[in-house]
Amino acid sequence: QFQVIGRRWIEKYFCLPCYYKIDGKPVVSIYDVRNFMAGFGGMENARKALDWLDEEVKKAGHPGVHVQMIKTDIPGIPYKDVMKGLGFDSWTHYQFRGITSGTGDYMELMPQVLEEWDYMREGVGKPFFPHVSIGWDNNPRYMTFRPDIMTGSTPETFEYALRKAKEYCDTYNETPLITINSWNE
Repeated sequence: QFQVIGRRWIEKYFCLPCYYKIDGKPVVSIYDVRNFMAGFGGMENARKALDWLDEEVKKAGHPGVHVQMIKTDIPGIPYKDVMKGLGFDSWTHYQFRGITSGTGDYMELMPQVLEEWDYMREGVGKPFFPHVSIGWDNNPRYMTFRPDIMTGSTPETFEYALRKAKEYCDTYNETPLITINSWNE
């Protein structure tokens, strides 16, 4: 199935001039690395799949594929080992909630976010692209109350976070990539 998906990416998307690329390489983000590896029966086979994709992308005329890991907790495997083992080119986060204490006011949680960005930059020797969240409250998904809510999200707080992310990119990254998530959370 991965080969079917990979060929579709190459034929329908990577060829588009608007498809995001880093150093000419189409960017693919892996949201849940733990499930990605499980689907292939482990890290070794997952790496073979990514190597296959890279070769196919090169055959299509690109210099390869840029694969980005979205930080996921993987019990028993340090992030450096995952990054190296799967050959990821960069990484980011999915949501502020996963890198903060979870509950609180947007601006009160921002120092934790900025500290995490520095940790991630220094953590594995691969580019880290900052992520900016709009806020967080996933209670509509559940029948019972979930207390981890980010409050105080306003256009001004979101602007502050975006400016901090731009400052980070201007200081540390040659590629100005900032991910934004999530409009529906």
